Amino acid sequence: MIAVSSLKSKSALTQLGRDLRATRLRRQITAVDLAARAGTSPNTVARLEKGDAGVAIGTLADVLLALGLIARLGDLLDIRKDELGLALTAERTPQRARAPKSRGKAKKAVTKKTPGASDPEGAAF
Repeated sequence: MIAVSSLKSKSALTQLGRDLRATRLRRQITAVDLAARAGTSPNTVARLEKGDAGVAIGTLADVLLALGLIARLGDLLDIRKDELGLALTAERTPQRARAPKSRGKAKKAVTKKTPGASDPEGAAF
């Protein structure tokens, strides 16, 4: 068994195990059946349900897949929901130092034309 470094980690794993067990029982699946579907042993399922930190994350993924909950694993670290990370990124993003260039054409200055003078565009009036 691998030692978990903090009480918060142990607490979170214990809660994960309880939730896993409750999900299995609610679906009326035995630990033996879940283990067979996940390709692991009933002992490993029992360890997961107790919050054992020594169970490989791949085994957890296999159990979640067998329960139809594999998408939940991807939600754990969804960077689109990482409020602190998003705030820090926004804080470090440099602000624009100058105004953006105008995309419209500049207006030409209107000049009086003298009769017989040629237009710079090539037309004479």
